[in-house]
Amino acid sequence: MFDLTTFALPETVTGSRADRELGRGMVSAWRRDGIFQVAATAHQHATALAAFEASREFFALPPAEKSSYVTDLSYSGYVASGEEVTAGATDYAEIFTVCPDVPVHDDRVRGRWPCHGPVPWPGPAYQRRMEALTAVLGSIGERLLRLAALGLGMGGPGALTAYTEGGWHHLRVLRFPPRTGHHARGIGAHTDYGMLVIAAQDEVGGLYVRPPVEGEKRPRNWLEAESTAGMYGNEPPWTFVRPVPRVFTVFPGDILQFLTGGFVLSTPHKVELAERERFAMAYFHEPGFGRALEDPCGGPPLHYGTHFTNMFMRCYPERAATLRIRQEGRLERLREPYPH
Repeated sequence: MFDLTTFALPETVTGSRADRELGRGMVSAWRRDGIFQVAATAHQHATALAAFEASREFFALPPAEKSSYVTDLSYSGYVASGEEVTAGATDYAEIFTVCPDVPVHDDRVRGRWPCHGPVPWPGPAYQRRMEALTAVLGSIGERLLRLAALGLGMGGPGALTAYTEGGWHHLRVLRFPPRTGHHARGIGAHTDYGMLVIAAQDEVGGLYVRPPVEGEKRPRNWLEAESTAGMYGNEPPWTFVRPVPRVFTVFPGDILQFLTGGFVLSTPHKVELAERERFAMAYFHEPGFGRALEDPCGGPPLHYGTHFTNMFMRCYPERAATLRIRQEGRLERLREPYPH
């Protein structure tokens, strides 16, 4: 365990000398530690606390009621403990996933695009608080990517945010049960499929990350033959991410590894259960669903919507949304131009 670097973000990112220095510091922290922290403002902190309160209230509901908040149109909604799978093994987190809330009358839903549909919200108060948190973290995500583009020397600050216009941003609201004699695993070792992960955790702790290791070649998780699911789970080094008040932790996902040609690596992480229950939030700041991302190494483009769909089908092979995608041949839509 060590203290992560903590950055304070400017209100706007213009490309100034201070912005470039801050961006270089962020990239250096990712390349050294795999993760850093950003300080939360009073408003951001209050918004996160309200979302945590709503999370605790939801997960305290009876199992039958929680299980009713599921849809077969998208991967939004409740995930029971033991439903998610990493590398063929069971994870014991309870989750409520908030994907983009696409109404049933939207042309993409009518056109049977995979992963598109309304969020099965458990109530208006829960919806307001999670949407407020998503908005706060989305603003942070845009500034982080603008700073990262400067730190990477990609030209102007908009080099990465050009991909996130109309982004498929989403939130994973998590509860981890207390550890028992039989189960100590919350979520198995993996890298995240997306572009940028911004997370908040309560005071209990349980998150571990694996920093970059010199000379180690990281798999390209966007390729089925090179999945990172389960890799390095018992191989040091792993760093315990100590809970710190009023910060968000930030680490890169597979899309940033792809877009930087491996200069910034996607960060492996895992969660171990603690002596008591633990709550966390993980927000994913993403490219647009229909975006084709150019490989700087000259390989084929990566279609984000296809990548997202494949990752969720892999994690939830028996979920209603996965079964409907297969039964109705919805993957074929991913070969077509994305409607706007």
